[in-house]
Amino acid sequence: MFSVLKQSWALMLGMLLLMLGNGLQGTLLGVRGSLEEIDSAAMGYIMAGYFFGFLGGSQLTPLLLQRVGHVRVFAAFGSLISAAFILYAAIVNPYAWWLLRVLVGFCFSGVYVVAESWLNHSASNDSRGKALSLYMIVQMLGMFLGQSLLNLGDPSDYSLFVLITVLVSLSIAPILLSASNTAPVGNSAKAMPLKELISTSPLACFGMLMLGGIYSVLYAMSPVYATERGLSVAQTSYFIMTIFAGAMIFQFPIGWLSDKLDRRILIIGTTGIGAITALICMHFGDTYVLLLTAAFILGGTANPLYSLLVAYANDYLELEQMAAAAGGLLFINGLGAMSGPILVGYAMSKLGIEWYFIILVLLMSAICLYGIYRMSQRAHTVVDEAAPYLPISSNTSGLATAYAIDAAEEEMLNELEEAEELFEQRPYDEDILDRLDDKTDSIH
Repeated sequence: MFSVLKQSWALMLGMLLLMLGNGLQGTLLGVRGSLEEIDSAAMGYIMAGYFFGFLGGSQLTPLLLQRVGHVRVFAAFGSLISAAFILYAAIVNPYAWWLLRVLVGFCFSGVYVVAESWLNHSASNDSRGKALSLYMIVQMLGMFLGQSLLNLGDPSDYSLFVLITVLVSLSIAPILLSASNTAPVGNSAKAMPLKELISTSPLACFGMLMLGGIYSVLYAMSPVYATERGLSVAQTSYFIMTIFAGAMIFQFPIGWLSDKLDRRILIIGTTGIGAITALICMHFGDTYVLLLTAAFILGGTANPLYSLLVAYANDYLELEQMAAAAGGLLFINGLGAMSGPILVGYAMSKLGIEWYFIILVLLMSAICLYGIYRMSQRAHTVVDEAAPYLPISSNTSGLATAYAIDAAEEEMLNELEEAEELFEQRPYDEDILDRLDDKTDSIH
C-alpha cells in the first residue's frame, strides 16, 4: 500500500482536497438553506439537482473526453465547480441553487472519470487493486473529514463557501501535475440493456433503485433534517460525520461475510437492521445520543449495500459482462438518488420532520421484503463459485467498478498460475489438486 501511495500521492492528495470540498458543500448548503428559511420541499429539489447532473455527466463526459481530452475536461470541470461553490453564497435563491447543484453534479461526474482513468493508467497490473482500494479510502475519508470543517466558520456568511472554493481550486494543481503526458484510456463500459439486466438479477436492480433513494436521503437531506430538528452547527456536523464513520467501518466486515454466506441473507439482514434502527429513531430522534447511534448504524448498513448488490448481480454474469452490468446498476442507482431528496423533502415539509426516518424505514424494508421473496424464487449461488466482493461506491464514475473487476480478474489469474506451478511440483498432492480445481472454477 505504501508503494502505491508513493507512486500516486499527488493524485490522492488532490482527490482528498476535492472530497473535503464536496463533503462539506452538501452539508453546508443544507444548513444554509434552513437558516434562509427555504422550505424543506424546495431543499429536496435543490439537493436532488446534484444527482440529476451526476447522471447526465456520466453519459456525456466520455463524448467530451473524445473531443477535447482528459486534461482540458478536468481543468474546465474543476474551475466550474470552484465557481459554483462561491456562487452559492452570492446568489441565495432556490432556483439558482438548483441550477448550480446540477452543474456541480455534472462536473463531479466528469472529474471522477478523469481521476479514475489516470489512476488506472498509472497503476500496474499488480498494484491496480491496491490503488483502487486506496482511492476509495481517500474518497470516504475526505467526505468524513469535510463534515468537521463546518465548525470552522459561520454557515450564514461567506467564509465556509470561500473555504470549499479554495479546497477545490487547490485540488486541481496536484492532480494535473501528477498526470502523465500520455492521455489515459477512459473507455467507460456501456451498460447492458436494462431489460436484460433486470431479468438477470431482479433483486440487484430493485435494490439499487431503492438504495439510490437511501443514499440521497442520508447524504443529501441529513443536514436539512438536523437543522429542522434544532441541532446546532456542531451537532449537525457530528451527526453527519457519524454516518460516514459507520459507512467506513462496516464496509470490510460485511465484505468478509459476503464471501462466506449467501449474499441475499446479508442484503436482507443489513436492510432489516437499518429499517429497525430508523423505526426506533423515528420515535426517539430527539435524544441526541440515540440519534448518533442510529446514524452510525444506518451509514454502516447502507454504504456496503452498493458493493453487495453489485457482487450479487455478478454471481449470475460472465466475467466479460460484469463491467457493462455495473454501468447499468449505477444508472439505476442514479434514478433512485434523483427521487429520494424530492420525496423526503416534500414529506418533511407537509407531514413533519419524522418522515426523514419514515422514508428510510420504507426504502430499507422494501429491499428486505423483496429479498425474502426472491429467496423463494431462486436457489442461492454456491459461495465458492460466487463473484468476489469489491469495496466500491456509487460516488464514482463507474470506471472504478470496471477497473476493480479487471484487478480482481488479474488477481484470480495470478492465483491460478501459482496453483498450477505447485501442481507441477507435487502432482499427487490432493490438497493442491483441490486448490487448482477451485481456482479454475472461479475463473470460469
